[in-house]
Amino acid sequence: MIREIKEVMVRKAVEQEISLSESKPRSKGILREYAEAIFIAVLLALFIRAFVVQAYKIPSGSMKPTLLIGDHILVNKFIYGVRMPFTNKVLIPISNPKRGDIIVFKFPMDPKKDFIKRVIGIPGDKIKIVNKVVYVNGHKLKEPYIQHTSPQIIPAGLGPRDNFGPITVPPHSLFVMGDNRDESYDSRWWKFVDYSELRGKAFIIYWSWDSEKFTPRWSRIGHIIH
Repeated sequence: MIREIKEVMVRKAVEQEISLSESKPRSKGILREYAEAIFIAVLLALFIRAFVVQAYKIPSGSMKPTLLIGDHILVNKFIYGVRMPFTNKVLIPISNPKRGDIIVFKFPMDPKKDFIKRVIGIPGDKIKIVNKVVYVNGHKLKEPYIQHTSPQIIPAGLGPRDNFGPITVPPHSLFVMGDNRDESYDSRWWKFVDYSELRGKAFIIYWSWDSEKFTPRWSRIGHIIH
């Protein structure tokens, strides 16, 4: 009887050791699976941000009424070509910016800052502004998206805001302006954006927050940017 009891106890002890030895690799396997999943998710997020799409928040009113302060937008980084991270060098060209595109770019005067403006002139275009009216290649530009906040006309000799040019856009460059035409610091002051400074094209508002009313602007969420 005692011998049988000992055999049962030994058998149970062996079974426990086997189950413990089996559970340890399983525990390591689960941890490894989680680590791999997190690693892949991080890599995927970095890849998307570097090559496909990036989120930005609008901090100023230079693009009113098209974009408002507190709009959160997505920018297509792929549309103008696949670029090498950190250098912004184009590896695979796809298309060039078109007149009317709203683009995000590195500010030429301070590359650490990103600006957002609308493309007014592409390479070879002759730009002239007369009393707030923009002419491209001698033709008045149709701009239903702009607003003017000041009725005052500033003469050309006092500043470039309302009277400017003519000037020709050089190769591989863009002439850009804000839609809030009287309150935008743009190509009228610092000339051109080189293609190498492009970040991408803005295409949708995915969130908008009105900080004055402390409430979301629900009607703007999902709005396609034109």
